[in-house]
Amino acid sequence: MKQLSTTLKAHLLDGTVIPAHPLALHFDRSLDEVKQRQLTRYYIAAGAGGIAVGVHSTQFEIRDPEINLFERVLKLASEEVEKPKPERPFLKIAGICGPTEQAISEAKIALEYGYDMGLLSMGGLRDWTELQILERVEKVAQLIPVFGFYLQPSVGGRIFSYDFWSKFAEIPNVEAIKCASFNRYQTLDVMRAVAGSSRKDDIAMYTGNDDNIVADLLTKYRFNIDGEFHDKEFVGGLLGHWAVWTQKAVELLAEIKDCKLNQDENGFKNLLTKGIAVTDANAAIFDPANSFHGCIPGIHEILRRQGLLSGTWCLNPDKKLSHGQKEEIDRIYSSYPELNDDAFVRSFILGDKC
Repeated sequence: MKQLSTTLKAHLLDGTVIPAHPLALHFDRSLDEVKQRQLTRYYIAAGAGGIAVGVHSTQFEIRDPEINLFERVLKLASEEVEKPKPERPFLKIAGICGPTEQAISEAKIALEYGYDMGLLSMGGLRDWTELQILERVEKVAQLIPVFGFYLQPSVGGRIFSYDFWSKFAEIPNVEAIKCASFNRYQTLDVMRAVAGSSRKDDIAMYTGNDDNIVADLLTKYRFNIDGEFHDKEFVGGLLGHWAVWTQKAVELLAEIKDCKLNQDENGFKNLLTKGIAVTDANAAIFDPANSFHGCIPGIHEILRRQGLLSGTWCLNPDKKLSHGQKEEIDRIYSSYPELNDDAFVRSFILGDKC
């Protein structure tokens, strides 16, 4: 059983920025290895504390036999992280999905390439009972530290009960949970379950609620459980939204941590206002107006404008920017220039040595 080092465990619990790594493609939808490697270097240079590879933003189609890119993209990202390895702690997280046999196979590939954790999706298992899914989690956790993942139903996830998350939190080697339910009620279920568990101080909570990033990170979740108050907080984010403008995301998390540490009332107010701007920007990028159809192309469009990708192509040719989405991205660029890291990216690209 692989376990997190003391350093990485402390890093995870302290909270950091973890971008969900996109997939760089050529016009013919073959892998653009040069841009793929450069993206990883960008996230390191921007100050991220880790990357998640083989996840939704990397496109689940990488697992299709005719495409067969899962192992290759994990290998490329791992190589870039290791040369030279960042002087600060840096988490390599591999996306893991599918039935138990597939999940175990992907966990073994992740271990082969030196990944620290597996982001274990529960998507696509709609006919499984909660008990069956918990048994799957236990088996994967026997191989690699697990980063749990509550995926919203509109993009392939399902709703789980409070009892499910209470049992989930007690599984040894579950080290973190990403909550991406995009629903406050379901977010509360997870937070209350972890807050009331025997492992509440061992599990790091990361927001994946791209529609509520700042508020999630500012909020102390407090629950009265059997007459005692139990607190739990989101300490960082593992986000598709943070795959773009990452240097600004690092600044934002540092500002939030400083505000909480100093209990800065004006800081809280300013951050909540900034949070609305972040959510508005996310709406343009993630395309909820069209049931998130343009989510991945929206991420690609930002990176294309910055020169980090050559185009917005996806493995599935039907995945394109929605009608009006480009204009929405124009709008948020104009409305919130303080949110983008274009200047940083220009400097990075000029100095980047392949």
